[in-house]
Amino acid sequence: MVDWNSIPADSAVHVHGKNITKVMLMIDVTTADLMLARNLGCDAVITHHPIGISAINFYKVIDRHIDYLKQNGVSENMARSAVFDLKKKLEIRNHTQIYSSVVDSAKLLDIPLVNIHQPCDEYARRIISQKIHERNPNLVAGIITALEEIPEFRIADTKIQVVYGNSDSFVGKWVAVIAAGTNGGFLVAKNYFENGISTVLYFHIDYNDLAKLRESNIQGNLVILGHLAGDSIGMNALGNELENKGIWVVRKDIITV
Repeated sequence: MVDWNSIPADSAVHVHGKNITKVMLMIDVTTADLMLARNLGCDAVITHHPIGISAINFYKVIDRHIDYLKQNGVSENMARSAVFDLKKKLEIRNHTQIYSSVVDSAKLLDIPLVNIHQPCDEYARRIISQKIHERNPNLVAGIITALEEIPEFRIADTKIQVVYGNSDSFVGKWVAVIAAGTNGGFLVAKNYFENGISTVLYFHIDYNDLAKLRESNIQGNLVILGHLAGDSIGMNALGNELENKGIWVVRKDIITV
């Protein structure tokens, strides 16, 4: 789907299997989901969000924010500074997680388990960026109109929102900050705005980070697209690829189109 040659740190094969003919595909997985998959006759589960060792290593993919920032005119020192606290917070959070629970459940149930995070988000980033390039909107509202042509956004219960700035503002230079682990929060958005990027797209943002943006009064537009809708783009594409290979796919927790 994205032609990557290596598995990123936030994705992994947790329980190996073979002769897979029917899989359950989902955004998040619990032990109950594994049991449901077994009851439905699935012989593997593919989930999106990191679990097990990929949850522990999740903080490592945050460095992609540095790459994005540098590509958009931010100096390396400023980019690393903007990302440092976010990366460290995620690394420290590891010590609070019971990270092995669902993987251990899969082993006990003897059901193969995989999670694929960044590659699916990268696929979504490319689809989103392609749509905006195709429509080339002048106003931020035009970005919303363009992206609502993507079925997952159009039918989601959450709607695309301009949470900072104004939908009547000019788009200017824009960046889709997706497939870098999670959103960049206040500091990453601030650095884009201070370095000539007028419009930033996130899947989501914490309210505290949004409040800091509002307090800063820096000029710019922040558009949030919706977490489930955005994740569903890549996961649906993965499901379609599997179906094309003759595998029966049961989709759960995904906006199906």
